[in-house]
Amino acid sequence: METTVAEHNGSMLARLDSDDRVFEVNFDSIEPTDVTLRFIRDGDRVGSIYNDDGTKRTMARLTTGREGTDFIGVEVPKEFVTEVLDAALEAGRVTDETAAEGYRLRVL
Repeated sequence: METTVAEHNGSMLARLDSDDRVFEVNFDSIEPTDVTLRFIRDGDRVGSIYNDDGTKRTMARLTTGREGTDFIGVEVPKEFVTEVLDAALEAGRVTDETAAEGYRLRVL
């Protein structure tokens, strides 16, 4: 599994690439809640990482940009989620650091 989490073209790029899945999102900020990290770009939610029904699975979801509720979802390892959250915190791209720590305690 290869991961990239870095500043790119004025936003953050988070990418996970493995033999059986690829996940990539560009975002300006992360909005944390109790069990979800929402990716925000240009004021719109473009995806999220969430705990799947209280299980150990952590899922990443991207909206397709089409009308309706279409989305693409893949399971992502918690190590990747930690890397994304840490990089966003370091870059000042998290909307609420207290909520981010709550997310870390509940999910990671």
